[in-house]
Amino acid sequence: MDENNQEKNGTVFKSVTVDNGTTYRSFNTSKKESQRKTGFGKTVALPFLCGVLGAGIVVGSCFGIPSVRNTLLSSLVIPNDSTNSSSPTNLDNINTKLISLSGFSDTSVAVAQKVKPSIVGISVEYSVNSIFNRSSTSAKAEGSGVIISTDGYILTNNHVVNSSSSSSSAYYEIEKANKVTVKLYNDNTEYEAKIIGTDQQTDLAVIKIEKTDLIAAELGDSSSVQVGEFCMAVGNALGLGDSVTSGIISAVNREVTDSDNNKYTAIQTDAAINSGNSGGALVNSKGQVIGINTLKIAGNGVEGIGFAIPINSTKDIYEQLIQYNKVKRPYVGIGGIELDESMAQRYDLVVGVYVKTVDDFSAAEKAGLRVGDVITEVEGTKITTMDKLNEIKNTKAIGDTLKLKVYRDGKTKDITVTLQEQP
Repeated sequence: MDENNQEKNGTVFKSVTVDNGTTYRSFNTSKKESQRKTGFGKTVALPFLCGVLGAGIVVGSCFGIPSVRNTLLSSLVIPNDSTNSSSPTNLDNINTKLISLSGFSDTSVAVAQKVKPSIVGISVEYSVNSIFNRSSTSAKAEGSGVIISTDGYILTNNHVVNSSSSSSSAYYEIEKANKVTVKLYNDNTEYEAKIIGTDQQTDLAVIKIEKTDLIAAELGDSSSVQVGEFCMAVGNALGLGDSVTSGIISAVNREVTDSDNNKYTAIQTDAAINSGNSGGALVNSKGQVIGINTLKIAGNGVEGIGFAIPINSTKDIYEQLIQYNKVKRPYVGIGGIELDESMAQRYDLVVGVYVKTVDDFSAAEKAGLRVGDVITEVEGTKITTMDKLNEIKNTKAIGDTLKLKVYRDGKTKDITVTLQEQP
């Protein structure tokens, strides 16, 4: 870098040449002009700077006063309705309100205080039989529940009070619960509970204790849940008693399958769900229950993937469990095999569900379905699986009709089944 200085008319010009050959020029004023500028600084610039400094001190002091600070911050918020609706993306519509950490903490505290009195810890005693020597021992399991009525009805998971599942050890037989006890919030008394009804298909159950004046949980609307919103899981984690974990909604309408091959449409969350949380509540920022914590994925490389049954889908189930001690479902009465293209070609049939068995006295038998029929359509919808057949059937009520299109002996015919109650 080379520097050259030149003086002209009292002004010193300074030329600087950098290594790449580019020359920049700057100048220093003469002493006479510098004295004139010093006078300007005393009369104008210095008072201006002092004013700015004073204003900064005042604003800083105001931020120490909460009410003033909040007013100042609110003036910096970009209103939601000030955005341009014609924007090509939704990024301009993002809520940019400033939220303090203390405000977030206050929300969590308020939600926990509201919900915990409506969540119970559940202890279950089982008899476990060895298949080798037929000896019997007792085992204990822990879970959670949500109070749904002031007179003692509690919603929980089926697998909490009924562990006789295909996921049990091959060397032991686990019988249904011998004893179920419940602990309420801030109450060390153990209340013995009665199992009112269980439903393996939805993994829901209702139990009841003989106590009144309980605090029933406020139920929210799980259909309005949005990905990214705050949530809290509340339950009896690891049997330690009431505990809470927080997170966000990771996904909605997530299709999951449990170890018993039951399928759920669930809410996914990253709030920590541990053993003992099953049957507890997933709640929103208003302290409303939006789901029943049911499953989590565990293993190497897995972190923060838990699932809850949406509360909207539980209402009809628990109402039926309370009223009938079971869930009444429509029933066709067949066993089927799924035929894909290759299977259909091999056996000179068509794609659909092959009827392997027809239950005696069932709706299918009464309608004239036979072993060897292939069901190709249900209510005008082409089907290839039993799951799809059952999905359509479950939209109907007992006594409704189900229209089937059936392939038999090289011809297609229509059969109408009047649905019965599932035995």
